Amino acid sequence: MKKHVVSLCMISGCVLLVSSGCAKNEMVKKDEQVVSAATTAAKAPVTTESAMEHLSRTEVVKRQSAKKDMDAENLKQEALQPIPNAGELKFALERIYFDFDSANLSKEARDILTKNAAILNNEKAIKVQIEGNCDERGSSEYNLALGEKRAKSAMQYLVTMGIPANRISVISYGKEKPVDSDQNETAWSRNRRDEFVITSK
Repeated sequence: MKKHVVSLCMISGCVLLVSSGCAKNEMVKKDEQVVSAATTAAKAPVTTESAMEHLSRTEVVKRQSAKKDMDAENLKQEALQPIPNAGELKFALERIYFDFDSANLSKEARDILTKNAAILNNEKAIKVQIEGNCDERGSSEYNLALGEKRAKSAMQYLVTMGIPANRISVISYGKEKPVDSDQNETAWSRNRRDEFVITSK
């Protein structure tokens, strides 16, 4: 009887050992399956649809960038285009003159500006820069400010004659660009002026 009990205990112990080992193996297998599934999901290739969407977004960005570059190049080329009749217009746009230390437009200056406005109205594609100048008397700073006032006076008059302000720019050279270097009233009166220069089409 005792032998049967001992045998039964040994058999039960073996069964327990075997079953616990199987359980561990099963747990390991289950864990391996989970890790394997996660790795497979991470390595899974992007679907064709999402790949196409990514490619099309990239293509759109490339095309937009190429279009911007092309537009910039076109604008650059357009700016470099020669202006029709530029030589004739250069001489057609007359300069105006000012009294000493003044930015007021004389009657003669207004008459010339009226003619210049008519030319600019006929040539609507061109832009003009008004260059204000002074005689040599006075400081550089003072003459730069006075030259700017003279250029702006002419610009305002042209605007009242129907020329859009965005077609006109102004700059002052003060006393830096005299047309007559003599030091007398005749030379000074020639240097107190606005020049009209065609800048672009």
